[in-house]
Amino acid sequence: MIRPATPADIPAIHTLIRELAEYERALEEAKATEEQLHEALFGSHPAAYAHVATDDATGTVIGYAIWFLNFSTWRGVHGIYLEDLYVRPTARGGGHGKALLTELARICVERGYQRLEWSVLNWNTPAIDFYQALGARPQDEWTVYRLTDEALAKASGTS
Repeated sequence: MIRPATPADIPAIHTLIRELAEYERALEEAKATEEQLHEALFGSHPAAYAHVATDDATGTVIGYAIWFLNFSTWRGVHGIYLEDLYVRPTARGGGHGKALLTELARICVERGYQRLEWSVLNWNTPAIDFYQALGARPQDEWTVYRLTDEALAKASGTS
C-alpha cells in the first residue's frame, strides 16, 4: 500500500499535485513541472523525498506524501517537514492517508528524529479532524511567513 516513490511515479505524483492545488483553490499557483519534480526527488542532489500510496488491487498510485528534512536547534536533531499529503477523494477512507503518516512517523522514530510537522489550511476541516484524530496538535502560537516573487527579489537586493 505504501512505498518510496520511484522515477516512474513522477507523472502520477505531478497529476496528484495538481489535484491537490485545485482542491486548495490555488491551481494557478501549481507551476512545478515533471522535470522539476524528478530533479528534486531523484536528481544528483535530492532536496525532497516522496512516498506513494497505491491501490491494493491495481497498484495505481492514488496518494502521495512529499517531505524533506528540517532541523531543530533546540532539540539538536532533524525532523521531517511534510510538504504535501494527498489521497484522491475516491480512495479516502481506505487508510491510505493514515498509512502515509504512519510511515513518516516510523522513519522519524527509526532515525532518531523528534518532530513530524506540516501546515494545513484553516478552512480544511476534514484534514484538521483527521490530523487531530491521529494525535497531532496545532501550533497556534506560530505564524508562517513567506517571501516569494517580487518580495523575494527585493529582499535579496537584486531588484
